[in-house]
Amino acid sequence: MKNILLPTDFSDNSRNAMHYALDFFKNEPCTFYILNVQKASRYTTDELMSAPANTSIHQSVISDAKKKLNQIALELKDRCTEENYTFHTITDYDIFTDAIMQTVKSKNIDIIIMGTNGATGASEVIFGSNTLNVIRKINCPVIAIPQGATFSVPKTILYTIDYWDHFNTKGIEPLMDTVLKYKSSLRILKIKEDETITMAEFDDKKHMKSFFKEINHTFHSIINVPTAIAINSFVQIMDVDMTAMFIQRETFLERFFKGSETSKISYGTRVPLLIMHS
Repeated sequence: MKNILLPTDFSDNSRNAMHYALDFFKNEPCTFYILNVQKASRYTTDELMSAPANTSIHQSVISDAKKKLNQIALELKDRCTEENYTFHTITDYDIFTDAIMQTVKSKNIDIIIMGTNGATGASEVIFGSNTLNVIRKINCPVIAIPQGATFSVPKTILYTIDYWDHFNTKGIEPLMDTVLKYKSSLRILKIKEDETITMAEFDDKKHMKSFFKEINHTFHSIINVPTAIAINSFVQIMDVDMTAMFIQRETFLERFFKGSETSKISYGTRVPLLIMHS
């Protein structure tokens, strides 16, 4: 049974990501944890002081969130009465990524599914502070769902390997689970700086041919094109239903602070993006 974390800020986009998750894991027994993280800065002193005398500040802050979470859980149950799904709600009063990390550890979360945008629609604020930080800081697979995206069977998945990355099977389970469940075709795209074929690339391709031998897969490469542009082009040209890539945190952070392409991919992604950590 998979344990799935569904963070929510009660926006339409986060709810859409939950609906995607229910469809994505159809016919699999799953436990869904719906998490809302509250911040003290959202509340004024007057609001806290107006709480009943026998109610703690913590309780007064999260009581409304608990009611909303319970309502969401009921709605999700009604959407999937024939599935073997279990729902739990969690309200935390913490820094967002700290709350995510604690839940991932305590609930043995297998994957996080969340929207790429939030209530304000400001991708540079909501995505940067929430989804992007989860990708950067939490060692757990993430499926980021673009705003307004609806579930469709992932018949074709684009697996991208960036400039300095090499093929590694550690942490690849979410991609393999998806490919095998939906009998997806895999398009493997290598982003290259030039036409040189190194021994490491040769070994990577040999390894992948062996590893993916039971899967319909093809190899592609593109030279000296920014990662975001390359991925978005392939998504359109090849009618891709999902993209997947590994993030190595040290490398990713370095690129991010120098103008990371990864943030651009995530901001502009047209299809769900599976992020894995090696």
